[in-house]
Amino acid sequence: MELIKDFGKMWRGVALSLAIAVPAWLLGKQFEVIGGPVFAILIGMVLAIVLRGNAGLNEAAAPGVKYTSKKILQYAVILLGFGLNLGQIAKVGATSLPIIVATISISLIISFVLCRVMKVPSKISTLVGVGSSICGGSAIAATAPVIDADDEEIAQAISVIFLFNIIAALIFPTLGTILGMTNEGFGLFAGTAVNDTSSVTAAAAAWDGMHPGANTLDQATIVKLTRTLAIIPITLLLAFWQMRKAKLAAANGEGEGASAGSFDIKKVFPTFILFFVLASVITTVFSLSPAITAPIKELSKFFIVMAMAAIGFNTDLVKLIRTGGKPIFMGLCCWIGIAAVSLGMQHMLGIW
Repeated sequence: MELIKDFGKMWRGVALSLAIAVPAWLLGKQFEVIGGPVFAILIGMVLAIVLRGNAGLNEAAAPGVKYTSKKILQYAVILLGFGLNLGQIAKVGATSLPIIVATISISLIISFVLCRVMKVPSKISTLVGVGSSICGGSAIAATAPVIDADDEEIAQAISVIFLFNIIAALIFPTLGTILGMTNEGFGLFAGTAVNDTSSVTAAAAAWDGMHPGANTLDQATIVKLTRTLAIIPITLLLAFWQMRKAKLAAANGEGEGASAGSFDIKKVFPTFILFFVLASVITTVFSLSPAITAPIKELSKFFIVMAMAAIGFNTDLVKLIRTGGKPIFMGLCCWIGIAAVSLGMQHMLGIW
């Protein structure tokens, strides 16, 4: 009965998010370098402006929009785990591990330093740093619930990642050619220095088109999937940090309704990440075939698009543009740092 009652409250917002997600998904398929999540955010923000005067509709849709932006986002991350065969990644992605660790570290260090120096809000800094270094929208989707980021902070981070995704996909193949990179070197470069999976694919495919027979696409994809595994330690570390802050706040009587005994680990620990790990283990142990995992991965991506549609609908476009300067500069610094470290590490290891 309670479930039916909740559905009665939420269906309008879920349906609205779905209605935005379908065309965004189709557009993302046509323009992969941009991707469905970005189209969903943009359509959602524009629709929010159009419907700003319709208070009744906005109020009716609010519960479902909130559910989609929070819960559907978490379900998307869980399903993402079915795309990770840990055995395959360990075999093929091991050589890229030092470069991955170095690029992730430099991005997080840059975002931390600029957060302090430029006074960028800490949650946006975390999302930009994690999104730049791990896997763009998927990493932001996994991290946002852990640090309790709001919809505008998520939209801001996604927008920054999107901007440098496009630039990387367009210029990296030409840059690699000018630098005289090998096919293996460019596969590593694309897999470690481009943020989102769709943009990694676009960059690697462009390289293969410029160098017939190169076949860097498979290697770049495996390296990218290896990076995706960093979601697990990063989100768990952030969860422990949040727990520490929550314990201190509870002990000091700070925060909403805080008291010495009010700390609840379930509220800050990312249970959905454990299901993400479980999904990866199931895929690995049972060697699930692509015929099974491919549709699940597609559903995961569609859920992310749905969640981004809801986030876009909850985002003030004018405010986003007005406050976007510092996060964009942070994203630029992270992007340059990651690319430089990726190239530098390859040169040191004798790969390029």
